[in-house]
Amino acid sequence: MFWLTAALLITISALFIALPLTRGSLDDEGETQSDVAFYRAQLDALDKDVARSVISHEEAQSAKVEISRRLLEADKRHSQAEINAARPARPLVAGLVVLAIFGSGIGLYTQLGAPGAQDQPLLTRYIAAEERRLNRPSQAQAVSVAPASTAQRDPEDVALIDQLREALQSRQDDLRGHQLLVANEARLGRFDNAAQAQAQVITILGDTATAQDYADQADLMVLAANNYVSPEAETALRAALERDPNNGTARFYMGLMLAQIGRADIAFETWRRLLEQSQPDDLWVPAIRGQIMQAARAAGVRYELPAEGAAPLRGPDQAAVEAASEMTPEARRAMVEGMVASLGARLADQGGSAQEWAQLIVGRAVLGDRAGASAVLAEARSVFAGDPEALAMFDQAEAQIQNIPEVNE
Repeated sequence: MFWLTAALLITISALFIALPLTRGSLDDEGETQSDVAFYRAQLDALDKDVARSVISHEEAQSAKVEISRRLLEADKRHSQAEINAARPARPLVAGLVVLAIFGSGIGLYTQLGAPGAQDQPLLTRYIAAEERRLNRPSQAQAVSVAPASTAQRDPEDVALIDQLREALQSRQDDLRGHQLLVANEARLGRFDNAAQAQAQVITILGDTATAQDYADQADLMVLAANNYVSPEAETALRAALERDPNNGTARFYMGLMLAQIGRADIAFETWRRLLEQSQPDDLWVPAIRGQIMQAARAAGVRYELPAEGAAPLRGPDQAAVEAASEMTPEARRAMVEGMVASLGARLADQGGSAQEWAQLIVGRAVLGDRAGASAVLAEARSVFAGDPEALAMFDQAEAQIQNIPEVNE
């Protein structure tokens, strides 16, 4: 059914393109013939107008010269159209165009499409993705087929790390020793050994193991499996996110796992939110920028990658929010004043993004400093005079501060 529909659409498109090529000469011939008849009729009408004294003889002669010139041009075009109509080249061109459309359409589909693929409704795709997640290879299987590291290793370093590992066999509770083993195994590119050592570190830490401890273990497991997120790595990632839902390493690798099982839609949203909340120097940012466009295309989303180096605003962390909720109104206001003053000083010394300027404008208004907010607004518009998006943002900030009630000191 697909191929029948595709062939029908290609045929209709080709006909619309080819038909004008086959009948263009006949149309041109008919048009020029009409022009010749029209100008001859004008000449006959001039003679009648002179006979009825509608125009003078001199005016008629002048008009005849111009009409005769146009008649000659139309006659030339008519002769050329007759010659073109007699040529067999245009039907040949039309046939070649049709063949080119068929060939290019089929060629593009074989390259970009999926010949022979069955229809896959969304529910079917989601079920298949979940089956892939549940039945994907284990960490041990992935490591066994991962390419061996080609990194150059100092034999003395390798010998020392091997001695450390053997020594720790009888010192399973040596936290510092196992942490050193993790760092040095990773430095040598032996990520599977490092992941096993990190698992022991987590065992020693017990309930005090942090989200980053689990994220580090997952990171090492993924590296050992050649960037594949195994079920065991997923377990470590979920443990990290249970302890800190904002852990960047865990969020990135969860997105990678979702992309690998065929859930590009969730992977894209996971990476998009993480990228928007990350600073340019965060370790996962380059990896997201290198893969998010592919995820967007697979998810059928039109997405424009933010400019490289663009830094988002970071709000207060959870600890700061909890601390603020326990403050007195006076202490809370003092904290806000300090944050606004710090932001203002930084923008004055180093500059900043339009979002930060808008934040400062609103912050001053919230503190009751309408004059200061207006001054910052004027300065921001001057700094970003050539940036329409920034100016629109400042207009929104101005509208927002109009709704902030006056503060009576």
